[in-house]
Amino acid sequence: MIYLFLANGFEEVEALAPLDLLRRAGREVTTVAVGSQDLVIGAHGIPVQADIPEELFRDPAPEAVILPGGMPGAKNLDNSKTVDAALRACRGANGLIAAICAAPMIPGKRGFLDGKRATCFPGFENDLRGAILSREKVVRDGNLITAAGMGVAMEFGLALVSYFCGEKQAKDLAHAVQMK
Repeated sequence: MIYLFLANGFEEVEALAPLDLLRRAGREVTTVAVGSQDLVIGAHGIPVQADIPEELFRDPAPEAVILPGGMPGAKNLDNSKTVDAALRACRGANGLIAAICAAPMIPGKRGFLDGKRATCFPGFENDLRGAILSREKVVRDGNLITAAGMGVAMEFGLALVSYFCGEKQAKDLAHAVQMK
């Protein structure tokens, strides 16, 4: 299963654009609310109803964990024991870890980016411990996808579609939604 974690203060576009693209591509994605309720408020006041609260997350081998940025959303995700457990389980299962904007700091602080090419929103580079920093806006290195911020949320989403469904389906979807 693919999980997208949401915490109060998340960047709405960084979460919803990839979620939308993955679902359009036919992938099942479960959104998980971090905190005491399943209604999560984005950084710009947009409420989003998550599929499940974090208490119901129980997957011992997630296929993927996706982390949107935004502040204080990324910090709230970083402080979550559930997110930590999900990342460790996903890594142990050789699943995909994907993070955008400030969120690459989360796997970075855990040493999961060691020797991997990665990018992030400017100013968070020091938290990408051991990463080979890239100036590219979206970077895929094996089972890790990182992106620089909201302006590339669609490209980030298409990189996820490409990872799960192949490059042709990602290109077809980009064409269908009128991207270049």
